[in-house]
Amino acid sequence: MSADDFLPILLIPGLNCSARLYAGQVPSLWALGPVIVADHRRDNSMPAIARRILEKAPSHFRLAGLSMGGYVALEIMRQAPERVTKLALLDTSARPDLPEQTERRRKLITLAHENRMTEINDALWPLLVHESRMRDRDLRALVDQMAAETGPAAFIREQEAIISRADSRPLLPAIRCPTLVVVGEEDRLTPPDLAREIAQGIPAARLEIVERSGHLTSIEQPDAITKLLTGFFER
Repeated sequence: MSADDFLPILLIPGLNCSARLYAGQVPSLWALGPVIVADHRRDNSMPAIARRILEKAPSHFRLAGLSMGGYVALEIMRQAPERVTKLALLDTSARPDLPEQTERRRKLITLAHENRMTEINDALWPLLVHESRMRDRDLRALVDQMAAETGPAAFIREQEAIISRADSRPLLPAIRCPTLVVVGEEDRLTPPDLAREIAQGIPAARLEIVERSGHLTSIEQPDAITKLLTGFFER
């Protein structure tokens, strides 16, 4: 057994997502060590979110984040790289927000201030999942449930943190722990080219593309993501 065996696994959800984002993975990951789902809802900047998570996290841990969770994971690598023994980045980007992305987020923030969360969910849904899952009522219900668990105030804080996030591309070459980069082949929000950029920038990274999946790989293709994460964390 290596020193990494049974270290805690810290999972960070994405924007408007709760712990349910990893429900399909937790039982299998639990066999490898304690599993912690971080609370990323309480601050409106990436540095503050990362600091709060690090304050409550074990001294050393294995780390995974999807989408916004990946942005937070990269900030953790900026603040405390020595505490992370393995890193998994799912459906995310190392780039800062583009002006047109920020403009869209500002419009969603306005809707959230007016508590129009159904309109937000309707606007985001076509961007989140593979085309073949657009009419999947169970998957849509799960996404809506996570949004309800997040709530408008936390959604606004999360969006503000995403808007102001740093450019993490200069950080990538300094990441030395084993890294897994995962992306859905039809991810519209953070396409495979952005995942390739991350994988090429991190010296110890491996890229995996998940077939028939959009942005929310962990709930669209839970078995595939479970296999990738368990194989990576136990290796």
